[in-house]
Amino acid sequence: MSVSLSGMTTLHCYLSYRDAPAALDWLARAFGFETTMRFDDDHGGVMHAEARLGDAAILLFSDDGAGYTRPEPRAEANGQGIYLAVDTKAEVDAVWERAVAAGATAVLKPESTDWGNYRCRVRDPEGYEWTFGIHRPGEPAGEW
Repeated sequence: MSVSLSGMTTLHCYLSYRDAPAALDWLARAFGFETTMRFDDDHGGVMHAEARLGDAAILLFSDDGAGYTRPEPRAEANGQGIYLAVDTKAEVDAVWERAVAAGATAVLKPESTDWGNYRCRVRDPEGYEWTFGIHRPGEPAGEW
């Protein structure tokens, strides 16, 4: 999957990390995100960063008491997370292998669903759940 630097996205998620510099490195190793914008703060953290994977973009920053709070990571799946669509089952399998090798916690091994998706889910080192699958929201069932 190549990084699209010219395309704009209309939906971004923003994530606070206790160690945003380490999170950016981990997201690159585990998933292939490329940091396309980064402004560091005066304390060794990240004030604002953008990372892209294909046409997906995430914003992230250091959780340094700027008024943001987030729930503590739980041991089980929590029903919330980030979903990224990929083109093939082989890409799902490959991201699973890379993420687990990089230290992700397995939530769902690559699997086929009753509704035709093929997906996997992992939890990153700070507790965010990431799902990769071949379903592209908005496409009719069976088209993917």
